[in-house]
Amino acid sequence: MKVWHFLGVCLLLLASSSARPEVSETDYFAVFMEGKKVGYAIQSRVVAETKVRTTINMNVTVSRLGFPITVNTTETHIETIDGKPLGFELVQELSGIPMRVTGTVNEQGSINITAASMGAEQKSTLDWPSGALMAEGLRLLQLKKGVKQGSTYTAKVFAPSMLQAIDARIQIGPKRNVDLLGRVVALTEVTTAMTMPMVGEIVSTSYVDDELRMQKTVMPMMGMQIEMVACAKEFALGQNDVLELINKMFLPSPVPLEKVGSAKAIAYRLVPIGDANSPMIPSTDNQSVRLGKDGIIVVTVEPVAAPAGARFAYKGKDKAILEAAKPTRFLQSDDKRIIKLARRAIGRTKDAAEAAKRIEAFVAKYIDNKNLSVGYASAVEVAASRQGDCTEHAVLTAAMCRAIGIPAQVVTGVAYVDDFAGLRGFGGHAWAQAYVGGKWVGLDAAFKGTERGGYDAGHIALAVGNGNPEDFFVLAKILGQFKIDKVMVTKKGGSI
Repeated sequence: MKVWHFLGVCLLLLASSSARPEVSETDYFAVFMEGKKVGYAIQSRVVAETKVRTTINMNVTVSRLGFPITVNTTETHIETIDGKPLGFELVQELSGIPMRVTGTVNEQGSINITAASMGAEQKSTLDWPSGALMAEGLRLLQLKKGVKQGSTYTAKVFAPSMLQAIDARIQIGPKRNVDLLGRVVALTEVTTAMTMPMVGEIVSTSYVDDELRMQKTVMPMMGMQIEMVACAKEFALGQNDVLELINKMFLPSPVPLEKVGSAKAIAYRLVPIGDANSPMIPSTDNQSVRLGKDGIIVVTVEPVAAPAGARFAYKGKDKAILEAAKPTRFLQSDDKRIIKLARRAIGRTKDAAEAAKRIEAFVAKYIDNKNLSVGYASAVEVAASRQGDCTEHAVLTAAMCRAIGIPAQVVTGVAYVDDFAGLRGFGGHAWAQAYVGGKWVGLDAAFKGTERGGYDAGHIALAVGNGNPEDFFVLAKILGQFKIDKVMVTKKGGSI
């Protein structure tokens, strides 16, 4: 489990938080998780001639088993004074090495995008989402709509960190007395529901003053309360508390599971907690999902074997599978360093199943510094550092598969562990899956070097994607919203 899951949402909230027209002014916010100060956010807006630049910087530090992880994200929106999008710049420092993504909106209504990290660069073009707004456009919309209690309006918000538009529904509530770090102020309540792909709604509650300046925002995530509170610069940039996240990454198991790697299949009964909606869990070649009464879900995981005799590269026409063979900003499969590692791993084999297995085993040994100190690294960064945890294993595995023409994806979910820092249960995890002979086959390089031997029925997939940080929103939202109350193991041979 990583720590950036909520940053994209927080940046969206900050981008829409300042409705005042002043030129070149800066706001500071303290960021809290579970009541502990873990970082800061800074927002500035500068008008120069016909352009408006809105910059949002967020810096958060948490601990994982004593390893401090700092995530620093800076997002700049460039627009005309009437709110027309012109471009953006995003700099993410997730593992000490910056990744920069820039985008320019052209006259044809497309976005020319460049993503660069450690000399690896990808260029792409996307259609600008019709009607999507960025920071200045949102500011102008807020001024137009006002804060009349009971009013509701919608907006489509472009998020540079996700390279997509997010649908937002804003509802104006009553005035309430709100505690701002010991100072009680009457503020207007604003509820924002953002609908995100694969995730569903993420709802936050903000409190704004009479000038529509955000003073506080509260958002649930990972079973915690995340807060941003306006404050003095000195406090925002001051000392942080230490928040240990490991216990937030685990779901208890109703019973101990023995020899998980030898199970043919395992069925899990997932029960929503409180008023939580049923999580959106994908069906894959390795797991089936059945929705029952009262939001209860039964997920049955039965790993498929890689068909022998399949060749690579993929020659089919399925658009989704072809997409899983392309390089991305975190899976730089066209980089010469990744290609070299992939060829070194597979040797002379022409069999796709054998090649995928060799890549899995290669990554398991290649990452020789296995620790929790990395915030999040791209495949190129992992190839250079040779360190990281499950996510670094997953992105390198997927990128190396793509480099030789085997479509591959990064899967996020939970996996059973018998003992991790004294915890037993289902922990946040990432692995890969490769398309071999018409089947998506699970690959877990992080588990490959353990007695588990790799991917098995102890894995529950919650999302599948290209390894981008936003893919982990599903995991961040779902953890804390359901529990596993029953586990049914089918052993090889059919016995339970």
